[in-house]
Amino acid sequence: MLGVLGARLAWLQVAQGERYKTLSDKNRINIKMLPPSRGEIVDRHGQPLATNEQNFRLEIIPEQAGNVEQSLRAAARVIDLSERDIASTLKRASRSPKFVPLEVRDNLSWEDVAKIEVNLPDLPGLSIHVGEQRNYPLGAASAHIVGYVSAVSRSEVNKNPLFKLPGFKTGKTGVEKIYDEPMRGKAGAAEIEVNVVGREVRELQRKAPQSGDKVVLTIDSGLQSFVQERLNRERSASAVIMDTRTGAIYAMASAPSFDPNLFTKGMPADVWEQMLADPGHPLTNKAIGGQSPPASTFKMITALAAFEARVATRQTIVHCPGHYDYGGHRFHCWKRSGHGDMGIVDALAESCDIWFYKLATDVGIDRIAAMAEKLGLGQRPGLELKEERAGLMPTKNWKMGHFGEVWRPGETIVASIGQGYIQSTPLQLAVMTSRIVNGGYAVKPWITGYIGEQPGIDQTWEKIDIHDWHLKIVKQGMDRTVNGADGTARKSKIEDPSFRMGGKTGTSQVKRITMQQRAAGISNDELPWELRHHALFVGYAPLNDPRYACAVVVEHGGSGSAAAAPLARDILLEAQRLDPAKTPLYSGTRVAGAAMPTRKPVRRN
Repeated sequence: MLGVLGARLAWLQVAQGERYKTLSDKNRINIKMLPPSRGEIVDRHGQPLATNEQNFRLEIIPEQAGNVEQSLRAAARVIDLSERDIASTLKRASRSPKFVPLEVRDNLSWEDVAKIEVNLPDLPGLSIHVGEQRNYPLGAASAHIVGYVSAVSRSEVNKNPLFKLPGFKTGKTGVEKIYDEPMRGKAGAAEIEVNVVGREVRELQRKAPQSGDKVVLTIDSGLQSFVQERLNRERSASAVIMDTRTGAIYAMASAPSFDPNLFTKGMPADVWEQMLADPGHPLTNKAIGGQSPPASTFKMITALAAFEARVATRQTIVHCPGHYDYGGHRFHCWKRSGHGDMGIVDALAESCDIWFYKLATDVGIDRIAAMAEKLGLGQRPGLELKEERAGLMPTKNWKMGHFGEVWRPGETIVASIGQGYIQSTPLQLAVMTSRIVNGGYAVKPWITGYIGEQPGIDQTWEKIDIHDWHLKIVKQGMDRTVNGADGTARKSKIEDPSFRMGGKTGTSQVKRITMQQRAAGISNDELPWELRHHALFVGYAPLNDPRYACAVVVEHGGSGSAAAAPLARDILLEAQRLDPAKTPLYSGTRVAGAAMPTRKPVRRN
């Protein structure tokens, strides 16, 4: 028995002694999380929109530093370390375990890294950590779509153990926010032997982290950059270009924009204050969140509603003397001298207001609103980005519910030309245009082609209950708007027959010019910028086989024909030259099959 006991003691103390020593109450195994690489975001060709680049950051472990402030002051004599960096680190050190590493400063230059490494013996507790930092190659051109990542907020830090890692960042806007979790990946783990005070002794075992999923967007980076550059010539503008058959978004931009790299590499306080004070709202994605009256681009909806209600046909003629009297009120046409006798095609081409005033009183606001809903107005288009807004399409019940007042016929007259309560976004106008020119299919916009290896296209679009002949008449009006001798957008005509476009101009009133101002000869162009009209244009190309739909809004740009139509022409020309619809989506490891004309994406929560 003594021999057995002796053998057992020898086994425990000699053979297994080291293991039990590690597991003793004076030591323990600490599981250290290893941060994963964030998944990339690429365009339809595989070109990077959001990548990871090497990042050097200075970290401190308070337990090893002893006097944290003294170590930080010593580091400040070696590299540029602000009082704000020191104060922030001291504050976090006061409420964190002493063995947890804290980020002091990131985005160090190689010169700073070298200085720290040389002086490490005099910098107790400090060390250089090599990690990753988000980078956005297109900068401001893709900011509103891709979004950006930033430091975890105080309210989020306890929601996930990963969030406590030094320098960890999460998606705050755009695609970065929507797909933050799948792009975040899965953390790895290292079993670290630490002593009783938490100091690391050695690494026992390691499980590598799993990188996040790659997200493939439908965006064409070349077209996106072109659209952003073109919009930057305006003080405030937005544009969307989408596939009329599949709903894929090829470019979507808003100006002014911002550089998302500032949120990962550090933004000066004065730059942040300047962005907040900018009247152009650079942080807002106006292409999906900017709302304004659709103006004369809405006339196509009024015409289709009149056809459906059988109060108008292709042959209906309305005389335009320059005004329309109804209920003791006079409603003016934009052309004071009038257009004379107008049919629907000419009324659309020359944007005669009186044709729509007259027919709208017979159609009524509820039937106009029903047609608008069929074409995508007054509701969220269903794009993945959370910043999109639904706009507003008023009805009799809506007004009674919001104001407790009955709807008045004069309000229908104003709504018939896209003014009054109606609100829409550029994305909604692009969807409306697509549904009109694609033969009446209820196409919806989408931007995510792949998440990892999961394809995002597998369903068909439904046919809208609109007569094909009615759609054809409206398209004739859009054709003549650009290519007719008297069309409001004739100056923006594309001469190359294979690239020609159709469209509709719009001028959204911001502030009504009074009779006194008009008598004094004051025009809209002479008003302060923020009081001038918005300029709109919706268009499509090629003319005979529409594939690309475009919507442009130039805030306070004046008239749609002068400001928005030339911009849309340039965008549609570039879209046809690049022709992204002919390129299958890049999937990351293979090329996906080309999307069928009537397909849409799977919605992912």
